[in-house]
Amino acid sequence: MYIRYIGGMGEPVTATMSEVRRHLADTIDRARHDHTPTFITQRGRTTAVLIDADEYRRLLAIEEAAEAEWLNRLADEAEREGREPSVSLEEMARDLARREE
Repeated sequence: MYIRYIGGMGEPVTATMSEVRRHLADTIDRARHDHTPTFITQRGRTTAVLIDADEYRRLLAIEEAAEAEWLNRLADEAEREGREPSVSLEEMARDLARREE
């Protein structure tokens, strides 16, 4: 299995759910201290990934910043094209959130 390396993280580990249950403390320590994510499999399929909480928050902030940048770009394009009616960034964000539900 090929897993893309994410800056600052160790090489990912793959473990079955039963292995993670048996070695949960070690798996958490590996995520927290070694910054090594663990891909958890069930019946041969990857179903979850365990990463450090700070890393999750960092990735979430990157996603939020990218979404804000995308919404700003859409608003700028709409303004340049003179589209009517225009909507605020907050309205666009609410519409996007509704579509994801």
